Amino acid sequence: MEQVISVIFSATFLAAVLRVATPLILPALGGLISELGGVGNIALEGIMLTGACAGVLVSVFVQSAWVGMIAGVLVAMALAGLLAFFHLNLKSDLILTAVALNILASGGTTFVVYLVTQALTGNGDKGGTTGLVSGKLPFLADWWPALKSMGTLGEVLNQHVLTYAALLLSVVVTVFLYRTRLGIHLRAVGENPDAARSVGINVRAMQYLALLLSGFFAGLGGVFLSMGYVNFFARDFTSGRGFIALAAVYLGAKNPIGTLIAALAFGAADALSIQLGNLRYPTQLVQMIPYAATIVALVVYALVQRQRVSARQRKFMQQNRQAA
Repeated sequence: MEQVISVIFSATFLAAVLRVATPLILPALGGLISELGGVGNIALEGIMLTGACAGVLVSVFVQSAWVGMIAGVLVAMALAGLLAFFHLNLKSDLILTAVALNILASGGTTFVVYLVTQALTGNGDKGGTTGLVSGKLPFLADWWPALKSMGTLGEVLNQHVLTYAALLLSVVVTVFLYRTRLGIHLRAVGENPDAARSVGINVRAMQYLALLLSGFFAGLGGVFLSMGYVNFFARDFTSGRGFIALAAVYLGAKNPIGTLIAALAFGAADALSIQLGNLRYPTQLVQMIPYAATIVALVVYALVQRQRVSARQRKFMQQNRQAA
């Protein structure tokens, strides 16, 4: 127990939480926007996976991490746009289409990686791109080397550029949703599309925007995994992070700051599992921590929501009795 406490209250753990939470914060922000737009995107997992794969493969060919990042995000947005087209134009079921895209992303990325590794190395690899030289996006210390000599503070501040981008984008999303005309229209469409349409808001355009933005953020999250967390792509690399990001949206009460806090909490659980693995705790117990934390958090959220609904019903009944 003393080892666990010393791990939790260390600078290394804090730095790990920020790093591990980044691929949760980014898709969670995208999931929040699509949810508030009335088109909840459960294809975040597949979109992240596709963005991660595209970013690495493009960086292999052009030998530029930044170009790879842009390509990964654009491909992720294209997949989100495909989801929007099928649902909004062809009227397919949103959930079934998203599930199909998740399956397509899992098999499609494996197939593309095999073709590329077969063409470049002559030995097709279905497991990942470890045999290829791909780009890696920088940490802050790569731009500011003095951080490496600042001890504990430097260790905490030396985060990946996309980690800082994730924290900044949380603020940007808050301003967008609650302080801009476009964001208010998007939320109005999510709350009542018929009422929004009656005042001249283009409902389909707002829902397209919501899904495309969710693809943008999920793509950034995927790119961080394959070009920031490590510098390669592996089969089913996202490991359920897209679904955990969706859980963060609901646990955060569909609010940007709440979603950020929930994603950081899930990141802390994941970081704890990594640190405990280094302390030789049973592997099976350690690996289940982030997923168990997700389930417990959702159960707590459901219970709180049920209590709120019951309280509103009791208040409504009391008002009716008083009126009678």
